[in-house]
Amino acid sequence: MQSPSVIRSSHWLNKVPDVTLSFWIIKIMSTTVGETGADFLAVNAGLGQVVTRIAMASLLAIALALQLRARRYTPWIYWLTVVLVSIVGTQITDLLTDGLNVSLYVSTAAFAVALAAIFFVWHRVEGTLSIDTIVTPRRELFYWAAILCTFALGTAAGDLATEALGLGFSVGALCFGSLTAAVFVMWRLGANAVLAFWIAYILTRPFGASLGDLLTQARTYGGLGIGAAWTSLLFLTVIVLLVAAAQLASGQRTAADVAK
Repeated sequence: MQSPSVIRSSHWLNKVPDVTLSFWIIKIMSTTVGETGADFLAVNAGLGQVVTRIAMASLLAIALALQLRARRYTPWIYWLTVVLVSIVGTQITDLLTDGLNVSLYVSTAAFAVALAAIFFVWHRVEGTLSIDTIVTPRRELFYWAAILCTFALGTAAGDLATEALGLGFSVGALCFGSLTAAVFVMWRLGANAVLAFWIAYILTRPFGASLGDLLTQARTYGGLGIGAAWTSLLFLTVIVLLVAAAQLASGQRTAADVAK
């Protein structure tokens, strides 16, 4: 007799996108938007931290509900959820650091332990951490829990490196970008694909955050002074164009499948 998860999976297609160059471009830009978008809404738009946190958490809950209800990967729903997870993950770390005065050393370690625990339980229950098999509700819940934790961990680790350790925005972006490139090289040389993916996913968060700070912060603080509004607008525009292209391609594939 089939288990409920197997029965459900027969009606599902994989709920996450293929890992391509477009995937990483959108992911890195979404991390930057998470860094700049939260600042823009709270400061530039004048909403304040509390209202911004409540609004973003509410929008994330709605987007995640849509994502969980979908039967197949739908680009605009998936990437909207990722952008909102990025913003909320940033806000969680900022709340701990700025609101509760939790040391970045402590929060980075805590998020690392939490992520390790999620991976341990996920692998223990499902036998895999591969994103190619997100075909049941339970696996998708594990996936999104891990994604949220990677964003919070990446934010804390990025702030720890650029601020507490004094690397600065440009050096921080260079360091995390180089580490991400090194993971890609290791994968090309035969490293485990699942392990390489999750390491890269974690590293691209502080890389995107450092890049966002570099672009938005004033020159007196080591940034380029472009500002949160323009950076968010530019990156969101690129994200929307890439997601629209993915949505169009997905619709064409669905139509072709129906025609068969």
